[in-house]
Amino acid sequence: MSEANPLDRFVMPDVLDVCCGTRMMWMDKNDERAVFVDKRTESFSIAPGRAHKNGAVLNVAPDQEADFTALPFDNETFHHVVFDPPHHTSKRLGKTGTGVMEKKYGRLGDDWREMLADGFSECFRVLKPKGTLIFKWCATEIPLSEILKLTPEKPLYGHKSGKKAQTHWVAFLKA
Repeated sequence: MSEANPLDRFVMPDVLDVCCGTRMMWMDKNDERAVFVDKRTESFSIAPGRAHKNGAVLNVAPDQEADFTALPFDNETFHHVVFDPPHHTSKRLGKTGTGVMEKKYGRLGDDWREMLADGFSECFRVLKPKGTLIFKWCATEIPLSEILKLTPEKPLYGHKSGKKAQTHWVAFLKA
């Protein structure tokens, strides 16, 4: 009798976070129902300030390193996908790439339209039929209306939040 391959028992979680960063939005940052993906793995310290009174060490520690524009998963794998991409460009972050905002959230390049369109495409590719995509966008620099033009998918509903109502949560249901 041959031994079973332990990977045969591995069941892919139902949820995918395609650019998890430091997992700030998660109630349980190690939720076993989710696979956490980011294109970077790093730890960094931030000085005491308004957001972190005593300073902090923040960790970007994905389960799997991958770019959200080329996800390493089969078609129609997940019931639920979370897409919270970077939302600032060099215009807001500067050219050095060393600021806390960029470390926490990442940066959009000059090709941001193509990058985000590819990201939407990949999210819907790995999403099962009737699955949900939750898209989070902060419109401090680029309006949500410009971002929604980057996918042919129709949003189901959305909600604005934050002090200035610039953070948008948008739900999609895959046909």
